[in-house]
Amino acid sequence: MPDVRVNDIAMHYEQEGSGEPLLLIPYLAADNACYAFQVAEYAKHFTCISVDPRGTGESDKPAGPYSTEQYADDMAGLLNALGIERAHVMGLSLGAAIGMWLAAKYPTQVKSLSLHSAWPKTDQFLRAILAGWRTMAKALDSVPEMVIQGIFPWCFTPELYAARPEYIEALSAFVRGRPAQPLEAFMSESDAVLAHDAQGQLGAITAPTLITFGQRDQVTSTRFAKPLQQGIAGAELLVFEGCAHAPIYEAVDEFNAKTLAFLQRYAG
Repeated sequence: MPDVRVNDIAMHYEQEGSGEPLLLIPYLAADNACYAFQVAEYAKHFTCISVDPRGTGESDKPAGPYSTEQYADDMAGLLNALGIERAHVMGLSLGAAIGMWLAAKYPTQVKSLSLHSAWPKTDQFLRAILAGWRTMAKALDSVPEMVIQGIFPWCFTPELYAARPEYIEALSAFVRGRPAQPLEAFMSESDAVLAHDAQGQLGAITAPTLITFGQRDQVTSTRFAKPLQQGIAGAELLVFEGCAHAPIYEAVDEFNAKTLAFLQRYAG
């Protein structure tokens, strides 16, 4: 698919399916392919627009630091460039942090909001985890290997590693097969995670909102459920049992069915 000019960058995206537009925002260190297990199902009902945010994939990688508000400005600019007035918006982790800024700052552009493994403001525990990832990325001089060795163990339960080692290997091969993110771009992108603070923006979110967590997630644990629900009027909460930070890979069928049910409720 083509690149489009958005603010100060050329942004790459992929489009699949038909129906109302659904913007899929990736998580830290990932590109548009990260929702591969979701797009196949979602595209039966929605036009899926999967993006490479600045610093990732085939999009431009200008010097940072980046911010979640800046990323939201990029997403709004992308929708404008594509002539899309309103879209359903979904993001996981960093993608969710971007999504809440997008929905708060550009409310008329967001028809529904799906926040998976989200957090309203970075706390000391998240900073400690990020510091470890950044140190490992520098030591390995490889963002993909840092993702596999450093981030994966936070994303999946020990039981998944034990029961399905071949699945972990397949996901590792998938990461290695994508365009490698340069170290400096990862540092700039992770700056956005470290600085994220949308606590004061939650009250401006008017779109119907779904908030989900993995019950065994430590990174963005259910410690964030109450502040998000209290901050976003009418937000729904869903917890995936037996999952860590990435239910999109650990409970694919359940995740797809339940999130698609929410999206379809607000389509049309």
